Amino acid sequence: QVQLVESGGGLVQAGGSLRLSCAASGRTFSSYSMGWFRQAPGKEREFVAALSGSGSRTAYAGSVKGRFTISRDNAKNTVYLQMNSLKPEDTAAYYCAAVRSLLVVVTTTSYDYWGQGTQVTVSS
Repeated sequence: QVQLVESGGGLVQAGGSLRLSCAASGRTFSSYSMGWFRQAPGKEREFVAALSGSGSRTAYAGSVKGRFTISRDNAKNTVYLQMNSLKPEDTAAYYCAAVRSLLVVVTTTSYDYWGQGTQVTVSS
């Protein structure tokens, strides 16, 4: 079992930055592919970013590429999402997720473990 706890959400003006963190339980964190997803009211949950267990391979949604950076610190069992140049359309609840895999996993249904989410609101 893996438990995930997100933090770092909040209210920010357009053009600003936030860094989300996701702390994971367990002793085999580096065996898990990690991802960030988001869900706005009335919309389906969508992929944002993911990276492999080693952190050497990443994937991003087109809407965030060049603005968001996913990273991980396996010594701290933590994955991060640095969000820059935020836009009002980035407003959503952000969730981190984990799946035991050597690959970079981008599909929502492939993930086994989910955090409770953290709200990001970007004002115009």
